Amino acid sequence: MTRGDSDWEGVRLHIVTGKGGTGKTTVAGALALALAASGQTVLLCEVEGRQGIARLFDAPNRTYDEHRIAAVPDENATAGEVYGLAIDPEAALAEYLEMYYRMGRAVRALDKVGAIDFATTIAPGVRDVLLTGKVYEAVRRKEKKRTHGRVYDAVVLDAPPTGRIARFLGVNAGVADIARVGPIRRQADSIMTMMRAPQTVVHLVTLLEEMPVQETADGIAELREAKIPVGAVVVNLAEQSPLDAKALAAAAGGSLPRSDFTSALRETGLSADDETVTGLLTDAREHAVRVELENELRAQVTALGRPTYELPRLTDGVDLGALFELSHALTAQGMA
Repeated sequence: MTRGDSDWEGVRLHIVTGKGGTGKTTVAGALALALAASGQTVLLCEVEGRQGIARLFDAPNRTYDEHRIAAVPDENATAGEVYGLAIDPEAALAEYLEMYYRMGRAVRALDKVGAIDFATTIAPGVRDVLLTGKVYEAVRRKEKKRTHGRVYDAVVLDAPPTGRIARFLGVNAGVADIARVGPIRRQADSIMTMMRAPQTVVHLVTLLEEMPVQETADGIAELREAKIPVGAVVVNLAEQSPLDAKALAAAAGGSLPRSDFTSALRETGLSADDETVTGLLTDAREHAVRVELENELRAQVTALGRPTYELPRLTDGVDLGALFELSHALTAQGMA
């Protein structure tokens, strides 16, 4: 697959959010690999201090640095690479002051008296300004042609959960309201311009369950109100029924032929007593009811009007090999 097949050609910043437990970090990692498979150099970063990227890629926990976590093979060569970064607000503040104001010595002095820790932990708004500021810096390297740091074709951000994503990404709009003029105002305006540009999209991860789907709908509404581009909805852990529509309807209505189960069990040499057959019929009915509910929720996701991709539930969990498998699924559906 070529880069031209992607639904998101030209996007530089992919932000991935979702309700807790939906697997947004896994989706962010799979998306980073899928983008790298098309030859791009990708930065995958996180902002919640969980070291989720290190666990996902089976890599050691790292301090605040950009390090290669995966190379995507392409026959006898390397197609692209993924670098990981766990953004630390204290380190981001120190880096910012040194990069823009040459205040390295002052930063060390402030750190000694606890001033940086105070600024980044006592005031959560400041923390979000620093985190989004670092993402902005990484995305903008290509345009600015900076000599500082590696230049990336795309940045994938494993962002905070859907419940606070609009507030997190829009924090610099509040800063711009406070700082009427000067460099802080200009920086805040630049970050908000990037967040609202067509080169930025926010993808939302959901499960086919009522609460995640509702939270996805709420998140899309909040992002639109904040004028931040909404990307795709990724349905994670999706399952396909082995039964066709006719069999599902029969299972839900309790009309599956009992004799079929009895015959099948006997053919395989398993016990075909009444208790076993009744148990299987009960399981089939519960399965059919679950599939019906998932299809209703799938229709609700479709009605949100965003491109939708599905990732399967993997029976053996998610290791690095499984992550590549999920990245292939995203590529095949056109997400990267």
